[in-house]
Amino acid sequence: MLTDAQKRAQAKYNKANVRQTAVRFYPTERDLWEWLETKGNKAGYIKELIRADMERGETDES
Repeated sequence: MLTDAQKRAQAKYNKANVRQTAVRFYPTERDLWEWLETKGNKAGYIKELIRADMERGETDES
């Protein structure tokens, strides 16, 4: 169990260094959600896709 000081330190670190985003899937995108649900590590899978795009030099912003 973390002490209050450890919790404060972790929160301070996260605020300064960790970035987060959310993705919403609408009913018309159910197939995408169902595909993602089959992945054990969803965050890792998404990061892997982003890295692959970066290696290909993808710059198209949608």
